[in-house]
Amino acid sequence: MHEKRPDGAERLMLPTGGEIPNNARLPVLLHRAALAPGDPAAAEALFARHGWPPAWRNGIYDFHHYHPNAHEALAIAAGQVRVRLGGKHGVTLDLGAGDVVVLPAGTGHRNLGQSPDLLVVGAYPPGDPPEQFTGRPGERTKAVHAIPATPDPPCDPVTGGAYPRG
Repeated sequence: MHEKRPDGAERLMLPTGGEIPNNARLPVLLHRAALAPGDPAAAEALFARHGWPPAWRNGIYDFHHYHPNAHEALAIAAGQVRVRLGGKHGVTLDLGAGDVVVLPAGTGHRNLGQSPDLLVVGAYPPGDPPEQFTGRPGERTKAVHAIPATPDPPCDPVTGGAYPRG
């Protein structure tokens, strides 16, 4: 399911099942052009203002991975990247500077290609440190228990409004 919200964000529900479980209850949020390009400090300030402490500046791994116990916000501060969300049967998105994608716990993500100047700002809401799973044998059993036990995001880290349900 893919729909546009009144606040302009796109809402995507990804398929569950397979080695990447995704989140059956919470959608991925995609905010296009939510930030001024080239200003990672602006992304960090926005996330912090809405209770999502900025955690890192870097890129996105080029292998499928997910966090079964943490939600994650990714702001593209500079450059461009093509990402696959939801595992091999998920969706592919082209993201550019200023875009923000918010991934609920369990959502697989992978960098499929990027510009040389890619810079991403990552943030997580308060809680346990994020574990990283890659779809290895045995992980799914633990993940399907951890994902629904993860508290809902306190808010949408871009708008500060309530995080929507699937």
